Amino acid sequence: MKAPQDIIIKPIITEQSMDLLPTGKYTFKVAKDANKIEIKQAVEELFNVEVTKVNTVNCRGREKRMGRYVGTTASYKKAIVTVNPNPTNEKGTKKSEQKKGTIEFFDGMY
Repeated sequence: MKAPQDIIIKPIITEQSMDLLPTGKYTFKVAKDANKIEIKQAVEELFNVEVTKVNTVNCRGREKRMGRYVGTTASYKKAIVTVNPNPTNEKGTKKSEQKKGTIEFFDGMY
C-alpha cells in the first residue's frame, strides 16, 4: 500500500482546470501506476473530503526541440476528482474529522 503523498504528486493549475472548480472538480497530477480506487482514497485522506467520482487521463510527453536536437517532455497521468459539495457527516464525530465540501488549497482561486 502506497502513501497518499506518493499517489497525489501535485495539483494542476490551468485555465481549464480553474473553470471546473465551481462544479466541484479538482485536477491533480498522479502516479502513473495508481488506479482510481487508490486516487480516491488518497484524496479523501489528504484533504478530508468525500469523493464521488474519479476520471483519469494518460498524457503523452510532447516533442520539444532545441536547435537541431529533438527530445520529449515526460509523460504523466492526470486525475480529475469530483468532490461531493454536501458530504454526509455522522453525528458524534469530532469537528476536525468531519468531511468538508471543498478542498481548502483551491479556495479563493476562482
